[in-house]
Amino acid sequence: MENLDVILTNGRVVTEKGIENCDIGIFEGKICALGQLNSNAKIIEDATDLIILPGGIDAHVHIDQPSGPDVEMADNFQSATKSAAAGGSTTVLPFAMQEKGQSLRECVKNYHTKAKDNLFVDASFHLIISDPSAQVLGQELPALARDGYTSFKVFMTYDDLVLNDEELLKVFEVAKKEKTLVMVHAEGYDAIRYLTKKLEDEGKLAPYYHGLSRPQIVEREATHRAISHAQIVDIPIVIVHVSGNEALSQIKWAKENGIKVFSETCPQYICLTEDDMKGLNMDFEGAKYVCSPPPRDRESQEAIWEGIIDGTFDIFSSDHCPFKFKDKKGKDRPGARTSFKWVPNGIPGVETRLPILFSEGVSKNRISIERFVELTSTNPAKMYGLYPQKGSIKIGSDADLTIWDPNKVKKIKQADLHHGSDYTPYENLEIKGWPIQTWLRGQKIYEHNKFITQKNLGRYVSRDFCLL
Repeated sequence: MENLDVILTNGRVVTEKGIENCDIGIFEGKICALGQLNSNAKIIEDATDLIILPGGIDAHVHIDQPSGPDVEMADNFQSATKSAAAGGSTTVLPFAMQEKGQSLRECVKNYHTKAKDNLFVDASFHLIISDPSAQVLGQELPALARDGYTSFKVFMTYDDLVLNDEELLKVFEVAKKEKTLVMVHAEGYDAIRYLTKKLEDEGKLAPYYHGLSRPQIVEREATHRAISHAQIVDIPIVIVHVSGNEALSQIKWAKENGIKVFSETCPQYICLTEDDMKGLNMDFEGAKYVCSPPPRDRESQEAIWEGIIDGTFDIFSSDHCPFKFKDKKGKDRPGARTSFKWVPNGIPGVETRLPILFSEGVSKNRISIERFVELTSTNPAKMYGLYPQKGSIKIGSDADLTIWDPNKVKKIKQADLHHGSDYTPYENLEIKGWPIQTWLRGQKIYEHNKFITQKNLGRYVSRDFCLL
């Protein structure tokens, strides 16, 4: 083939066949050739001693989402997708969150307005169903599913989002009819309320007690209940942000018994522990690590690694949910210093997701680089209807690529990151293996800590149905 736009040459390329030493030919934003290429190209990029991977797909990010009275997320679509690009992700899947009483169609329209002309990488929306009215279930949700919104999320906790069991089953029924995939935040609402009040009555108010208000048993019970509901309706579901062995054991049981349950975990469950929420001395510094489910203990980290290694986990996402720490509209909102229950839930992580898993997994020989690609790109693409356009280095796929230096060592520093938050929970974590270039549809957008273009080249991507 002659007159290509780009040739990436001399790199070790991770394809679905394994690791190959080959060139990648790109034309009009697509991968058009793999092998030893002798073609001409406008751009020839030498990747000697480097690894070329498909661009990461972060399938669980929260961007510019309503978070309660007087609380603002730290990222808009511009800053979040810029951060994603710097961390090696070329596609993100944020949520269009329906507020109580809101039309789901109107919700989706609002998020498209927020994202329009503000995407550094490609994006596609999941839907959050907080108000499953007859109109939503009977008209809006089916119509949106057929328009390419083929996944949605439900919550088993949070005052403004929780669905009761009957509502969950009704949403599952629609999912079955429309062949869409349901993501479940599995924590038991009533148990959390009971434990929160008990802790407050005992004067246990510091951020550390957030974890004690949501112990693993609360996650385990809700996971079991969600799986049971899915079994009744006979649909596949995704249990998201699994934090430890208790919930993981329910997922393993389901898989062993032929129940189609997918599972996701996140960096916070392999790098952070409940002790981080103590701060310096049970002080407010611990609020930096408050997320749900909360980080657990070292034993839980080992259980999560076991699930990553043995294939129980299907995807590895960030659950990026950023707030500023030193901000009255962020973690330090009014009341947050009087009780952990007022601390906004969530931590930033879209930029650090891939380096953390590469360093802790591949560089430390816990997982192969092929498993890394499966967890962070190929499986998310297949699960959420983006494959084969995304998630793989193959002819015909989008030329979404990241070039990695597997030997580059440096520490994560807030000063180097591009998200809107004013901190990272992974400050000073040493990483071996960094993405040094990010390519979106054949255009280099990021290289060595600098953006090559300031243009917003990202697009909204409509999706098909789950292929896993």
